[in-house]
Amino acid sequence: MIRFHLKCDQDHQFESWFQSGAAFDKLVTARMINCTTCGSTKVTKTIMAPAVSTSSQITAPKPTEAAIAALREQVEKNSDYVGETFAKEARAMHDGTIPERSIYGQANLAEAKKLVEDGIPVVPLPFMPRKKTN
Repeated sequence: MIRFHLKCDQDHQFESWFQSGAAFDKLVTARMINCTTCGSTKVTKTIMAPAVSTSSQITAPKPTEAAIAALREQVEKNSDYVGETFAKEARAMHDGTIPERSIYGQANLAEAKKLVEDGIPVVPLPFMPRKKTN
């Protein structure tokens, strides 16, 4: 996983995690990355300093409840909930058999590992999706 500092065309700055630099490039080309402030899909990386730890114990920063709530809102507003068919839908989009779009849902560990191994960009969410009924 890699964290990038990002900026939209409206000069809003934010951070996000990606499976790899190539995964970021694919998602930004497909306009699947949105500004957390205005929703713009015209997003670029900004210059960032590497995180260097001087301790033998490295700990990731813990997101706040407000940050997780904001992420949930953005995901639910800008993505389609596909439930337990997430792995199947992600693979079909990657293979080009269905149009690409932002989705979220559930996948078991084996399904998620296989998607990553096959170069399909996926990111675990720090919250459980709300089950939607239509």
